[in-house]
Amino acid sequence: MSDLRRTSQYILRGFLFLSVSILFFSCAALNRATLPPSDPARALSESFAAVEAVTPRWQSVAQGVGLFHGRTVKPELEFWALKIDLSAPELQIAVKGGMEDTDGTDRTLSVKVSSFVSENGLFAGINAAPFDISSSKEGQPIKNVGIVISDGKQISQASPRYDALVFYKDGKAAVVNQAAIKSTENIVNAVGGFHHILVNGESAERTLNRGNREPRSAAGVSADGNFLFLLVIDGRRAGSVGATEKETALLLLALGSFNGINLDGGGSSALALRGADGKVRVLNTPVHGGIPGRERAVAGCIGIAINPSKER
Repeated sequence: MSDLRRTSQYILRGFLFLSVSILFFSCAALNRATLPPSDPARALSESFAAVEAVTPRWQSVAQGVGLFHGRTVKPELEFWALKIDLSAPELQIAVKGGMEDTDGTDRTLSVKVSSFVSENGLFAGINAAPFDISSSKEGQPIKNVGIVISDGKQISQASPRYDALVFYKDGKAAVVNQAAIKSTENIVNAVGGFHHILVNGESAERTLNRGNREPRSAAGVSADGNFLFLLVIDGRRAGSVGATEKETALLLLALGSFNGINLDGGGSSALALRGADGKVRVLNTPVHGGIPGRERAVAGCIGIAINPSKER
C-alpha cells in the first residue's frame, strides 16, 4: 500500500471518529438540557451581559412548570426562576403561613422552605411573607407581617403599606395592595410580600433610587394573569453580589412578567424544588447569619403541587 493511500485512510478514519464523537456529545448535551435533572441545582445555566439582555429558555421539569438558571456579568448575579402555567390541570398553588397554622392568632411556627416543600408533598416552593423573628431553627412561634390566606382561610391580617400576591377562584393571579383585600370571597390563596416593583410592564417609581443590593425573592404575573413566575437571586456571596429592586423588576420583566412583587429577601431567600429522584433541594445558596448554605426558617411560603392526590 502506498504511503499516500495509507495516509488518506488514516485521515478518513479520523474524520469519521470525530463526526461520531461530535454527534454523541451533542445528543448528550441535548438530553441534559431537555430532561428534568435529578439535582435541579445542577441545571445548565446561561450567561448574559446584563439583566436587560436576559432571554429565558425554559427547561420543562413538570407539567406546566419550566425551570431557568441564569447569570449576568454586569452586575455579577446568579438566579433561578420557575414559570408556572396556572391553568395546568394537575397543578395547584399551596400557601401556608408557616409550619403549623394556629387558629385565632397571627402566629405560626417557623419552617425552612425545603421542609415546607418536603413535608407538604409539594414540587416546589419559595419564601414569601416578611416576619418578626430571624433564626435558622424551625418550629419557633413566628408572626407573618402581612396577609396570608390559605385555601380560603385568612391566617394573618393585612398590612396596608405592603402589597400581596393573590390567587383567585377563576384560576388567575394578580399583585394588589393588601388594603384592597376586603374579604376572601373570590380568593383561594394570597400571601403578602413587600412592594409592587413591576407595574404594567414598567419598573415602579419606588425602585429608581434604591441602590441597595440584596439576595432577592420575587414573584411575577403575566399580563393575562395565567402565568406565575417565581424568582430567587443570590447575594452576599462570591459570584453573585445581590440585586437592586429595579434589577429585580427588570429581570421579572425579562422572564415574562407584566406585574411583579418583591418578596421577603436577604437571608430568607430560598427556592426549593423536588428533583426527578424525589429529593427536595434548595436551588440557590441561602446566606443566613453570614454562612453560605445555611437556610433560614421563615413564615408564609408559596408552594406548587403537582398531582396533589398522588403526591400527598
